[in-house]
Amino acid sequence: MERSFNAKREEIDLASLVEIVFSWSFNDVRNENLKNKVQKIPQTFMSVTDYLSSFTPSLIEETHSDLASSLYGVQRAPFCEVLTAEPERSKSYIPTKFLLYQISVNRTNNDTKDVGTYEPEVGDLIALTDFKPKTVEDLNRPRRYYHIAYVYGSKESTGKISVLSSKCIDMDINSNYLGSNNTPKLYAIYLLNLTTNIRVWKALNSELEGANTNMIKKVLQANSNNAENCQLCISGENHIAACSRIQSMIQSQNLNESQKDAVLSCVSMSECHHSDTIKLIWGPPGTGKTKTVASLLFSLLKFKTRTLTCAPTNTAVLEVAARLQNLVKKSLEHNSETYGFGDIVVFGNRSRMKVDDYRCLQDIFLDYRASNLLKCFASSTGWKHQLESMIMLLEDPSKQFGLYKLRVEADILSLEQFAEQKQSDIELEYSSSKQDEKVNDPMTLEQFKKEYLSYKENKKNSVMTLEQFVKQRFSYMGAELKVCMQTLYTHLPTSLVPFEEMKKIPIAIDLLTSLESSLSKAKLKQALDNHADGESIFNSLGGLNIKREECLCLLRSLLETVSLPKVTDKYGIEKLCLMNARLIFCTASSSTRLFAEGMTPIQFLVIDEAAQLKECESAIPLQLPGLHHAILIGDERQLPAVVKSKVTEEAGYGRSLFERLVLLGYKKHLLNTQYRMHPSISLFPNKEFYDEQLVDAPIVKEMEYNRCFLEGKMYASFSFINIAKGKEQRGRGHSSKNIVEAAAISKIIGNLEEGKCLFLLI
Repeated sequence: MERSFNAKREEIDLASLVEIVFSWSFNDVRNENLKNKVQKIPQTFMSVTDYLSSFTPSLIEETHSDLASSLYGVQRAPFCEVLTAEPERSKSYIPTKFLLYQISVNRTNNDTKDVGTYEPEVGDLIALTDFKPKTVEDLNRPRRYYHIAYVYGSKESTGKISVLSSKCIDMDINSNYLGSNNTPKLYAIYLLNLTTNIRVWKALNSELEGANTNMIKKVLQANSNNAENCQLCISGENHIAACSRIQSMIQSQNLNESQKDAVLSCVSMSECHHSDTIKLIWGPPGTGKTKTVASLLFSLLKFKTRTLTCAPTNTAVLEVAARLQNLVKKSLEHNSETYGFGDIVVFGNRSRMKVDDYRCLQDIFLDYRASNLLKCFASSTGWKHQLESMIMLLEDPSKQFGLYKLRVEADILSLEQFAEQKQSDIELEYSSSKQDEKVNDPMTLEQFKKEYLSYKENKKNSVMTLEQFVKQRFSYMGAELKVCMQTLYTHLPTSLVPFEEMKKIPIAIDLLTSLESSLSKAKLKQALDNHADGESIFNSLGGLNIKREECLCLLRSLLETVSLPKVTDKYGIEKLCLMNARLIFCTASSSTRLFAEGMTPIQFLVIDEAAQLKECESAIPLQLPGLHHAILIGDERQLPAVVKSKVTEEAGYGRSLFERLVLLGYKKHLLNTQYRMHPSISLFPNKEFYDEQLVDAPIVKEMEYNRCFLEGKMYASFSFINIAKGKEQRGRGHSSKNIVEAAAISKIIGNLEEGKCLFLLI
């Protein structure tokens, strides 16, 4: 299967960041003296251009630091052997300054257990070398072959990987490292993935399709308007009705007052079309932030508001998606029902998201959904074909049986065809036996005729009886049709087919199951023997015929009313699902996919863990076409986003939009009840970080929260432990480690595990 290059073109359209990276020499990458080139990012901005351009120097330096860190840890980096490298024809959307190659790699190798554990993916920056470096200095030695390349596509059907290279790739290099057949070796060593950085670059350089900067304009300066809500909407009758409806929806979700107020305030925004708004929800640890977000999204789903939910990491995205899906399931009459899941979609890199670890999320994961719908959309074997085939079988089984027999007879070879086939078999047998110097006697004409007659007889005897045909065909076709029905019921967006039609599908599935069971029990053979046509066959079976008529009526209705869009490729189905979904989940950087031409506008944006998302990354979803409202949920008192470079850290590159808006005086709605810590633990953070605004929920005051697993005075509700003799050392790349602190933590965890086991025994 070929991965669509259109889908991946976003990664290389601009190519400017890749060009900058390619321009760096080995010494450039290791140069850390760039302080004067990266200016501090201000708190306010005069224009959108001023805003977007302020992040670019930090983005370049952070990419530079990431690459330097990767080179310092190159001896531990995943790698694979490059088998072939062939120049690729230039593509119109790739600047001619880049050299294009298709490479193939060895996924398994006996030289070392590490080779073959890495397969380059789209967005990877790789080092191409003729050796396996043991230190970073090995890459800079004379007469060594080393340069970098960028992976921009792959074809799974051929195993070829498309790369942009900074230099010519020479497979005939003069290398001291030769394979078993004395041929030069070439290795691809993983350095880092540039996908997120390139997407941010596009957002900062106004290269997103149909970008809308209205929300960006709202966050340039301090908010001069203290009113959180549109006054026109608040005073209207629709607002009162909407609030009543929201309260009714969230009644069963067991929210506290601060959570209810947050949901009510945010959902009421979705009805406003007069102004663009942005709100902050402040969620300290244990205050039910994810629960609140799920309730908010559930309400937006009921309001049919097209909403994108983003987070900094795949884990955070999947967590809130799973919580929302659970709420939707609970709202359905039966737990087995899945109608409406088609309005919810999660997308991203399947392997990086590890979505297979969340089996419950497969029903809403885009890749899984598109693969299943693709089978239903197939013109020759899909939905319409399966319905028509089942209808014809139920209408007149005798006619279908006759057609089946004709097909069997048509498959019987003529004497000439049989002779031709047999001749090739005899020639093969003769050739094989000749090698063994044992030539069999040729077959006589009489023997040949006898064998042909035996072949024809066996073919005719293998034909099913009418009874066998009806049962076998119904069972096989029914199973396929039920799978297709369930797929459409679960995965098709509700806007594509009216609910009045879709609710017929569970009834049809039950009828097909009941019919199959009845067919196996009914006196079908006697009815088939006594009646020539299908109509009279079922008429003689009484109750079975009633089920058949009811099923036929439903199937004919579905055939007429449920027509699928004429899309036959997986990428097209993915786009169809994204265009018609109500709730979409992805990381902030992955939202670039929603800028595709023809994509339905997003009205509402929710950013979870917003205080851990770098502001330059939030600039991607904030520019979505059609966006009017944004909710940022987070806690700026917790650790900010991680940045590698000290230079960019000092420039404020790790600062989130959430934190900057708080510094500018934007109001934030506090979730004020914490459900995680015992009061003696919450006392300190509440006083030091949250101005004693948090309230302890009744549950944390119960005896269950008074358990103690570690003995000793130093282990109170919380402890500050001074590890005086520990020293920081350089770990992998630029990161540091403290062996003494790590040993102390390991010992404490071991004691905790022992205490836990002892507690369970007691």
